[in-house]
Amino acid sequence: MTNQVIEKIQAKYPSSIKEHVEFRDETSITVSADDFHDLASFLRDDEDLRYDLLVDVFGTDRLKLGHKTRFAANYELYSIPHDRFLRVIVETNDPETNGSSNGTQSLEKSALPLLNQSELPSIPTVTDIWSTADWLERETYDLVGINFIGHKNLCRIMMPDNWVGHPLRKDFPLGGEPVYFNHDRENPRFAHLGKPLIVGPSYETKLPEEMDPEKNMVVNLGPHHPATHGVLRIALEIKGEKIIRALPEMGYLHSGFEKTGENNRYEKFIPYCDRMDYASPMCNNLAYVMAVEKMLDVEIPEHVQYVRVILSELQRISSHLIWLGTHSMDVGGTTHALPMYCFQQRELILDIFEMVCGARMTTSYISVGGLRWPLPGAFIDAVNAFLEEFSSELKDFEGMLTKHPIWIRRLTGVGHLPADVAIDLGITGPMLRGAGVPLDLRKIRPYSSYDQFDFDVPTATEADCYARYLVRVEELRQSMRIIEQGIEKIKAVPGPYRTPNRKVALPPRSEISTSMESLIHHFKLVTEGYRPPQGQVYFINENPKGWLGFGLISDGTAVPHRLRVRGPSFVNLQATDYMARGGFVSDMITIIGSIDIVLGEVDR
Repeated sequence: MTNQVIEKIQAKYPSSIKEHVEFRDETSITVSADDFHDLASFLRDDEDLRYDLLVDVFGTDRLKLGHKTRFAANYELYSIPHDRFLRVIVETNDPETNGSSNGTQSLEKSALPLLNQSELPSIPTVTDIWSTADWLERETYDLVGINFIGHKNLCRIMMPDNWVGHPLRKDFPLGGEPVYFNHDRENPRFAHLGKPLIVGPSYETKLPEEMDPEKNMVVNLGPHHPATHGVLRIALEIKGEKIIRALPEMGYLHSGFEKTGENNRYEKFIPYCDRMDYASPMCNNLAYVMAVEKMLDVEIPEHVQYVRVILSELQRISSHLIWLGTHSMDVGGTTHALPMYCFQQRELILDIFEMVCGARMTTSYISVGGLRWPLPGAFIDAVNAFLEEFSSELKDFEGMLTKHPIWIRRLTGVGHLPADVAIDLGITGPMLRGAGVPLDLRKIRPYSSYDQFDFDVPTATEADCYARYLVRVEELRQSMRIIEQGIEKIKAVPGPYRTPNRKVALPPRSEISTSMESLIHHFKLVTEGYRPPQGQVYFINENPKGWLGFGLISDGTAVPHRLRVRGPSFVNLQATDYMARGGFVSDMITIIGSIDIVLGEVDR
């Protein structure tokens, strides 16, 4: 099928594909910026191709990789009708000013040039083809410094407006940023710190051009409103109580996970995954680890795959419980006891995680090649006890909400997001399934043995906040169903808990005492890590909030040349404006809750 796709593209655009690469069952084609816009439209609209879902866009600084063109952008595409992925790598048009950097890491931030957009490498925007590209192109412009010609609002999205330089470029220095505070500035204890303690600059945040503060009122919802999680601001243009526009502004929590990952060995990045969607660390671990395992082309034992599924589904339940409790609390007027009941059940899951790995939230238990260590003996009994209790508790939760008149009134008809708009915006997870699209990677592209489990994909057709509530509640029931099957499978297949490939996973301690070869493998892994072959992969996990994607580009060393994170909360949040228009200010709280965002995953 892949050959037919390439042949179809070449027949339509004979000279457009500069390179075609097959690596780890993934197809990549490289095209020039001049050919890309027409090709993108063809990829979306042709009936035999129908790449209708733009999964991700991210830039790459290919400095020292030997490419003639330094900058490129990856477009990860997916065809829902044909169940196919395709990667389009677009090489930028680089102006002469772009080649002046020597690529050394000693460059001071103060010496970085403040480039105009016209001085940046460029690619034509595809926001007119896939609306998803809006924020993703802005992020690429902000962090990598690629100009998307024709983009209507190409401005920073993560970094402050007055930030100098683009952090994900390879010649952008690590650290050395001033600390903007003046408390105790004159204290002699801080004299050795010199000048980094300076008064923070204050500047006025610009409103988007389409907002009209003269004609309508513009108010801020957040970042200090409890429903916006403390680090999200939504600028609302309102006329009376009706919303004209709702434009989120993020970046208050920007953590720089990608830059960190590109300066640490592959295995060292696993703990950082816990801290993105901190409500779903096990799922985050699995997505990243499977991306690395795909790059290494390593086989994983059956027992490990079953355990990973159980832990992921426990994590899905835990995440949905946080959503259910906080959502009902934010909407208010329904039941104030439910958040406590939800968190009580979540505590039981965290008890299991603590038993398994010693941590409740920052688990880092799923490792490349398997698991950190075997499951404890009490694991099965603890999981069965939780399932027995939670099955009755879930019925009580539904009894509190599902037919509650205030809950129905606050959610029904609010935040309408039809399927075609959701796909155009790149929405995934329960939000898309709440619009009637049964897109679940665990079913259509099963990973980690999900193909051996019997479960249903819940959907609804109303496409409003209430539909998304019903989908998530049914997902809780399906997760329990998967876990029950997983328990029986690990009973039948008790081990091993990691791959026998000693170049990927640490050998057991017993081997180190008797085998010099195992001792050498242990020493090499601990001191040097593993070195995947040159190439790139993109792995996507069906996380509780939607598709979590990790893109890896290897240059053959133990540190990834490029590490990309596609956070589902970030992409899904882009639908806020569409869902809010025409609604009331009070509906914004319901809409934000129905998206189920975690800002650690938005600001990455």
